[in-house]
Amino acid sequence: MSASVDSAGDAASHAAVGTGVRPSTGPDASTPVPALACTGLVYSFKQTRAVDGIDLTVDAGSVYGLLGPNGAGKTTAIRAITTLLPVPAGMVRVFGLDPARDPMAVRRLLGYVPQQLSADASLTGRENVFMFARLFDVPRSRRAARVDSALEAVGLSEAAGRMAKTYSGGMIRRLELAQALVSAPRLLILDEPTIGLDPIARTSVWDRIGEVRAATGMTVFVTTHYMDEADQYCDRISLMHRGRIRATGSPAELKAALNSTMLDSSGATLEDVFRHHTGDTLDEPTQGGMRDVRSTRATAARLR
Repeated sequence: MSASVDSAGDAASHAAVGTGVRPSTGPDASTPVPALACTGLVYSFKQTRAVDGIDLTVDAGSVYGLLGPNGAGKTTAIRAITTLLPVPAGMVRVFGLDPARDPMAVRRLLGYVPQQLSADASLTGRENVFMFARLFDVPRSRRAARVDSALEAVGLSEAAGRMAKTYSGGMIRRLELAQALVSAPRLLILDEPTIGLDPIARTSVWDRIGEVRAATGMTVFVTTHYMDEADQYCDRISLMHRGRIRATGSPAELKAALNSTMLDSSGATLEDVFRHHTGDTLDEPTQGGMRDVRSTRATAARLR
């Protein structure tokens, strides 16, 4: 693999184009600024509060997992972070920048792979990534090189000239990863990136994420329902239920904390931790529930 889209320095400098600053340290010029910080983040749909005052901090260069059942508020939180939903100033910071005050500067720092498929089946793989390069305003002089690097980073160089409709489910998800990586983001946000994929395809997607992260120092913020993925790949995890954060820590810390309360000597798994903090009886989401279920099922069906 080449430089995996770009070197860390180039990725950061491109991401900061147009902001006038590169937010990398705190007020004392020595404290690193978190890649992402949410402080009392709330969002409501009419009378339903989907996100109910969450606090979390994601260190730069880490992989952070946001776990929770359907309807917990994870996707709503992500949409607020990515500027797709408006929130008041001060609730979200991305490398020190506030989406409420400077949404375009924040967008230049982000790569986003949503649950819903974003690849266009009527275009080739290369055309899909090229379209995103234009959307992200990658400089024209560097656009072709960025597209080639992104496709190489996810292992799709040979298939780049094929129509996306001929791709397997795993290839589609890797293509969407290339779309998110073409702008050389400092923060990559993944909402159920491996939904509906078989174990081999899931591993392939994560291998590509790991390679790009190792090459660029990129931060990854991910939601997943696969506890094995969260256990293996996440440095820290927050468990979210009914709009609130119920527990935060490394997978090992969360399992150890539950172990201390268990009589069973076999040891807690991350799935046990998930059940402990979210409960056995989960409330059904009252806003967007059926829409979200249909969307998730449609995505999984298209990736089979």
